[in-house]
Amino acid sequence: MKLVPKMVIVMMVLIMIILVTITTTIGGVQQERTIEISEWKLKWTSMNDLTVTAHNISLEQQEGWIVSDSNESISPDKTSEFIWYKIELPEMIWNIPSLYISEYYGKYVIVRTDSAMIYESEHMNDNIVNKIILPLERSNSNETLYIGVETNKDTIGTLILGNYSDLLSVYVKQGLIDVILGSSFIFISMVMLICSFFLRKEFLAMWVSLAIIIFSTSVLMLTYSSYMYTLFGQHEEFFIIVFDCALFILLPSLTFFFEVIFGSGYRSVLKYFCKFQVGYSVVCFILMLMNFLFINKFYVIYYFVSAQMLGYTIIIQCILLVFSSIVYIVKKNKDALILSIGFTLFAGTALFEMIQFYARSGDYNFIAWKWGVVSFIVSLIAISGRKFTDNHDQIVQYSKELELINNELQRSEKLEIISELAASVAHEVRNPLQVTRGFLQLLTERYEQEQAQMYLIMALDELDCASNIITDFLTFAKPDFDQITELNIYDELTHIESILIPLANLSDGVVSMDIPHDLSIMGNSSKFKQALINLIKNSIEAWNGRGIIRIWAYKNNSIVTVHIEDNGVGMDQEELTRLGAPYFSNKTKGTGLGLMVSFRIIEAMQGEIQYKSQKGAGTEAIITFPSSK
Repeated sequence: MKLVPKMVIVMMVLIMIILVTITTTIGGVQQERTIEISEWKLKWTSMNDLTVTAHNISLEQQEGWIVSDSNESISPDKTSEFIWYKIELPEMIWNIPSLYISEYYGKYVIVRTDSAMIYESEHMNDNIVNKIILPLERSNSNETLYIGVETNKDTIGTLILGNYSDLLSVYVKQGLIDVILGSSFIFISMVMLICSFFLRKEFLAMWVSLAIIIFSTSVLMLTYSSYMYTLFGQHEEFFIIVFDCALFILLPSLTFFFEVIFGSGYRSVLKYFCKFQVGYSVVCFILMLMNFLFINKFYVIYYFVSAQMLGYTIIIQCILLVFSSIVYIVKKNKDALILSIGFTLFAGTALFEMIQFYARSGDYNFIAWKWGVVSFIVSLIAISGRKFTDNHDQIVQYSKELELINNELQRSEKLEIISELAASVAHEVRNPLQVTRGFLQLLTERYEQEQAQMYLIMALDELDCASNIITDFLTFAKPDFDQITELNIYDELTHIESILIPLANLSDGVVSMDIPHDLSIMGNSSKFKQALINLIKNSIEAWNGRGIIRIWAYKNNSIVTVHIEDNGVGMDQEELTRLGAPYFSNKTKGTGLGLMVSFRIIEAMQGEIQYKSQKGAGTEAIITFPSSK
């Protein structure tokens, strides 16, 4: 799973390389069979001169021509709205010579020589990229060609002369990759919308908003592609309206999707910005409808609101979402990291192109944003794949937890049976043992022989041992406390230390404690001492040579934790798993009841105990209790 972000990045890079390669292949022109024109003369005029200039007066006789090239842009004055390009044609060596203009912006375009009109066309919007392929005659060799465009910017693309069949292939295929991508994403979005009917409510908002994002971006790709205007130019007005509608829907949907995935952000900034975008989109829709109904009478206002001002909101949105993405990357959320990588590429390209658009006063053709969209959608697909793997991992984890719960349930059932049996046996055996002990004490008083008294004392010791075992059985079976009070951990452990120090000294070891004075829990003092004495005594008996036992405690939130650590022989993993099991002991004469009783007492006090151990390095017991303060 750690490799997923790297794999996503590699996949995005490969897809972008493939798409760029396809675009280059589709848009390529055979250089050896064409001539590229990179220098010309230009002249700005006013619209009032258009008819006269185009039809009555020879353009050759006009003054004020300026030498320019494809790398130079000359801005008009305030009165000029029409630009003429003057181009000297070379020798026409092709069967069907043609001129290909890769791009231009303008509402009206005219192409002519001094003697004849070649081409004339009108467009609704001068912000749409247009292109032309013009068949010429071989008789036009070495003539002067004039291209006039009604526009407010000196922007004309590459001019290429070549054979008609070669240029036609480029003319038709230019922008085809946009249509392929857009159509594919429309199909994906439709499938997603159909699948949304089968989703649970908690996933519906995320899924539908994602489908709307993919659908609207695919519509933008289609309606912005020059391919659509080339083949279906008669539907230009429809394409423009659909493009604007898709953009108005995409922007708030994108912010909403980001809010659903990661939250509202700092002080709900994403939530409020999304509401602002919804309101702004509604205003744009209303202005678009008014402009359409009143036949472009509100075009200036509509263009200002839906293009210029909307561009600034897009820049703000990109900056806001990019910075939010960086925040989630810092938080090391893997899904957020993958989504942020794809979205950052998308928002980064969009931000870069919007800056270029305003820096060139609208004289810019948006190209790179589609690759950002592809990266973003790939990141979403990668997240979906991770969801499948996460679900599988959860199933495996749940299976392991279920197995542990089942084992614990079996252990509890066994302990319950043992508890009932132990209580019954202990009650039945304790009374005969007490009677037997009483008679043995009487016999020790009547017999004066040393050997007879020695045997009787041994019998009394064994009876006492049996009685202690029965007491442990009863404690294990019924660890209920007669009296529960507030226990000070420092006082209790200090008392336990004073009891066990002589045993530690005999075993050539030391016991050190570091206990704060203000730790307290609820429980029974004698039972608490019994449990911890058993644990510390086990640590002492585990020494192999000079030993050390460290005891420390602390409080974390409302939990008091006690650590008991020794440097004894330690245990392996198999022995650790059997700790607390009935009758398990590492000691040759041990019954295992002492540790069982300790476990039961700690559980009865709402505590927990865990062991850490390493063979030959020692053992650490970690005991936690709810704090009484």
